[in-house]
Amino acid sequence: MAQSEVQTVALPLENAMNTFFQHSRDPEYMHVLLNPLPVYGLAFGTLALVLALFLRNHRVTVAALVLVFVGAMSAWPVYQYGESAYDRVKSMSDPAGEQWLDEHMARGEKMIWLFYVLAGVAAIGVGAVLKWPRTSFAITVGTLVLGGVTLGTGGYIAYAGGHVRHREFRFEAAPAPRMAEHHHEEEQHGAETHEHATEQKPAASTQPQMEHAGHEQMQQQAGAEQPKSDEERKRLEASRLQLEASRLQLEASRKQLEAAGGASASPSVSGSPGPSPTQHKHDEHQHDEHKP
Repeated sequence: MAQSEVQTVALPLENAMNTFFQHSRDPEYMHVLLNPLPVYGLAFGTLALVLALFLRNHRVTVAALVLVFVGAMSAWPVYQYGESAYDRVKSMSDPAGEQWLDEHMARGEKMIWLFYVLAGVAAIGVGAVLKWPRTSFAITVGTLVLGGVTLGTGGYIAYAGGHVRHREFRFEAAPAPRMAEHHHEEEQHGAETHEHATEQKPAASTQPQMEHAGHEQMQQQAGAEQPKSDEERKRLEASRLQLEASRLQLEASRKQLEAAGGASASPSVSGSPGPSPTQHKHDEHQHDEHKP
């Protein structure tokens, strides 16, 4: 009976562990699992620093700095898992969720460095307090100020992330699409550059432009007439030879026709009979009769 109860309890636990390890390979699952750590960890660390200021206890100060260090460094895996899960989460989000996801990603990229700076300050502060206890107050105050700023930044980043999948949290309009804004800025910059270049371009004369256009047209025609392959080149060469042979045949035929036409015209001119002497005399006699 006891053994069956143990098996009944162990089997769900084993299934739960297997499910957890299976989901731990998904970056979106790990991002959701770890993203409270930077905010909650820094919140508890900030409260611990306030407590250390009142107690003026070095051990409490060191413990508070360690807590701040852990909370700040936890932002690194959260950021890495978020970057890896970006494409998959965006594919399953609605249009408003995509815009909030882009805003969440942009805020994280711009402000992640604050967490790294805070982690470095907390780590240095631990060593300084242990070696120089008198610096405890100054280090606590400095870390507390920087920790408060970083904590507010973490809440600002997490606010956009909470709107990605939770529609019930969308009490305001989605931010403008960042990709569209970037593309629009590039188009405006390109248009301004083109207009500026057009204004500065000197007016050229019509004749050089026409010559340049004619030169480009000839180059384009030459490039278009250039054969694309050896087979086309051979075919064009054969056609050219055939045309050349046809031209030579036509030239020879024309010369033959000219020679034949010259030979037929020569006998007709030389063979035409002139006026006979009798006819000549008859004409003179008629001419004399008409005289008075």
